[in-house]
Amino acid sequence: MRKCASYIIFTLLLAAIACACSDDIDIRQGYEFQVTHLPVPKKLKVGETIKIRCQLERSGYFDEAAYRFRYFQPDGKGDLRMDDSEPFLPNDYYDLTKETFRFYYTSKSDEQQVIDIYFFDNFGNTATLSFSFNNENDEEVEV
Repeated sequence: MRKCASYIIFTLLLAAIACACSDDIDIRQGYEFQVTHLPVPKKLKVGETIKIRCQLERSGYFDEAAYRFRYFQPDGKGDLRMDDSEPFLPNDYYDLTKETFRFYYTSKSDEQQVIDIYFFDNFGNTATLSFSFNNENDEEVEV
């Protein structure tokens, strides 16, 4: 009788385990994200460099998530770089390897400048930052 009860309990446990397992497990890999930044000056002199402090904020974590960025400068001229890197080339892709990072923008123009930075992950999610700077002249304009 004990042996029979043991087989019944064992069979019930196996059935419970089999029912609990499912091939319909949904493992989420791609999470939305945004990139935030601290305030930056709105006026720059030619040759002046500003620091843009940024933070990648993810709504979830997946170990194999990879982030990249590219930038465009539709108005004005300037250089965008990160830490000690060479200036980035517009429209080229670059890897983003840290969640807290800094861009450095150097003005090369005495007119309005606009830079747009687009961020991508390897699951198709995107985020955008846009900055606009006006020229700061030391000279007074006569009316």
